[in-house]
Amino acid sequence: MPVSAVFGKKIGGKGKFSQIESGSTAGHRHSTAPSAVTAEVAGKYRAQWGESPLWWQDSLYYVDIEGKRVISYAPHSGEEEIWATGERVGTVVPRKDGGLLIAGDSGFAFLDPANGNLTALGDPEADKPENRFNDGKCSPDGRFFAGSISLTKKRGDAALYRFDPDGTIEMVYGGVTNSNGLVWTEDEETMFYIDTPRLAVMSFNYDSQTGKLHDGREAFSTDERVPGVPDGMAIDREGRLWVAFCHGGCVVCFDQEGKELERLVLPCREVTAPAFGGEGMTDLYVTTGQPCNDPEEEAGHLFVFQAMGARGVPVTAFAG
Repeated sequence: MPVSAVFGKKIGGKGKFSQIESGSTAGHRHSTAPSAVTAEVAGKYRAQWGESPLWWQDSLYYVDIEGKRVISYAPHSGEEEIWATGERVGTVVPRKDGGLLIAGDSGFAFLDPANGNLTALGDPEADKPENRFNDGKCSPDGRFFAGSISLTKKRGDAALYRFDPDGTIEMVYGGVTNSNGLVWTEDEETMFYIDTPRLAVMSFNYDSQTGKLHDGREAFSTDERVPGVPDGMAIDREGRLWVAFCHGGCVVCFDQEGKELERLVLPCREVTAPAFGGEGMTDLYVTTGQPCNDPEEEAGHLFVFQAMGARGVPVTAFAG
């Protein structure tokens, strides 16, 4: 049966912007010059732990995992809409025919934005109460990939799953601890993926006919190169990878061989995930979280770096 949720809470007006210079982080090897772009606070909502941003139909969608909410932010009006999920939600994606698909504590579910109802679809880790779903995205062919996280940090106890338009759920990669960012190249032949404790970006050959992954390998390591640990990830139309570093206060742009091209610094440590959006897909939105200790004034806000000079890849909606 559908689970009722609070829905349609709207917050009008644009938030006061805070300008923060981006550039290199002192004390870490970094050869790129400081970026000229600056970060601005986007919207008024302050998440406990923001994650999984994406741009869809002129709005930025993301989740507040610990706040148990899905949020949309419309930059042109400054309006925010919030849906309470009643459980921790790790990721949200749009559906081709309308509505949203989420994954969280109870597995996969449809979310109806009109009334806030959730419809449960299945949980492949129902026997693991210490796990929940974390980051996820749709492949270019419309399948939903989402991975789980071991909240007790039990190494290898989580996995990456594929949810097909016909409702089939299949584990596609096991032995994961903290499943995070994933993106596909424009030719649909390669998927890049982050299991955070590995301190690396992995790559797989992707078969768009079957949705299967092949030949998993380490694309490049981030260990001892960037402060913090790799979290969410976005890809631009040149194939460059933009990786958020949780505990590290930055987003770093790499080429596919791991060469650092640019580093964007934010005013809080817990930087969780980036997503391109805006007109022309040239703005980079970044979600953040509030640390348990040492509170930070700006932590938990959504930020945006405008007119980046890079263009993002449009989101693919779930085909089911």
